[in-house]
Amino acid sequence: MKNLEDLLGEDVSGRYVLVRADLNVPLGSSDGGGPQATAAETITDDGRVRAALPTLKRLAEAGAKVVVTAHLGRPKGEPDPKFSLAPVAAKLTELLGVDVPLAGDLVGESAKATVAGLTDGQVALLENVRFDARETSKVEAERQELAAELAALVPGGAFVSDGFGVVHRKQASVYEIARALPAYAGGLVLAEVDVLKKLTEDLARPYVVVLGGAKVSDKLGVIANLLTKVDRLLIGGGMAYTFLKAQGHEVGNSLLQEDQLEQVRGFLAEAEKRGVELILPVDVLAATGFAADAEFDVVDATAIPAGRMGLDIGPKSRELFAGKLADAATVFWNGPMGVFEFESFAGGTRAVAEALVKSDAFTVVGGGDSAAAVRQLGLPEDGFSHISTGGGASLEYLEGKELPGVAVLGEND
Repeated sequence: MKNLEDLLGEDVSGRYVLVRADLNVPLGSSDGGGPQATAAETITDDGRVRAALPTLKRLAEAGAKVVVTAHLGRPKGEPDPKFSLAPVAAKLTELLGVDVPLAGDLVGESAKATVAGLTDGQVALLENVRFDARETSKVEAERQELAAELAALVPGGAFVSDGFGVVHRKQASVYEIARALPAYAGGLVLAEVDVLKKLTEDLARPYVVVLGGAKVSDKLGVIANLLTKVDRLLIGGGMAYTFLKAQGHEVGNSLLQEDQLEQVRGFLAEAEKRGVELILPVDVLAATGFAADAEFDVVDATAIPAGRMGLDIGPKSRELFAGKLADAATVFWNGPMGVFEFESFAGGTRAVAEALVKSDAFTVVGGGDSAAAVRQLGLPEDGFSHISTGGGASLEYLEGKELPGVAVLGEND
């Protein structure tokens, strides 16, 4: 597929370049939230904004008129102030050291005026692309219509796909736009795909995958596929309690997906059949409730008291997981081991992260929560081989699915 280097080789000075970036950052207070805040609130993890900078800087330095499109949160297909990209525009202005104007709409009069007013080497941001229902429409013609309007904003322009976190979606600003304009893969997308190939082709073994997060249902496909490839699968986070329940243990008030128990029993049987080590927590921090200051006890994972909920893996589990990572040659980690946003329940996530930092393996951190945890816990980002910006896209790739936003970039080779 054509990439950023190819585009820069064409001389982009004075030319419009539309960049799809992933700027879906968490807003609000540092002890929780997600992208659910007002424009007055602050970005609590700017990792995705920083990841977008190299491509934006290179295009701007080459004299392009750079127009950025992105989404924030899950608005319902219409403008909603709490999902405005205003905080992102402010952060881009701060990090780039030049004013980055934010259009008041996506393809309306404000967008047209903002884009028309760009000078060579300037960067502008369009308002949240998901304020237009056509972006995520299931009707292809509606997505094509929006893509055509985006393309009309940048006459004679090119498209750079650099939002890896959205390339698993057939959306107007990701997929259809790549057919409406000459399309190129950005440096971030290229780097992410290269890393994922290393996790699926000519693997160095032992290959260990650590999965956490809340729900088993979010990772059904990837677990099924990984059981055919990994040597060890370590399960933590909220999803571990469904595995424990599937083994016949009581889990108190811990997060549980009853409707996934049969599926999980199948995973346990498949792992045993294939000789895959499937490692579950042996102890947990069982809390009186879901709160930062909740009282808790360390209990065996097979003996969680009624009325208690597991909010983190315990000290024996941390030691066990670290030991299972010690001799790994390749590691993929997606999802925290507990409620890392609460200091009392961040120890399990920290233990896994620190084990990866110490490891000599090729280590990939996949997913927004895992990446945010690394930064929140103050761990060195360069202690990992790669920190992905796209959890969903990474998981779908490892599940064996085609990523539409990547595949479409190869259509005009």
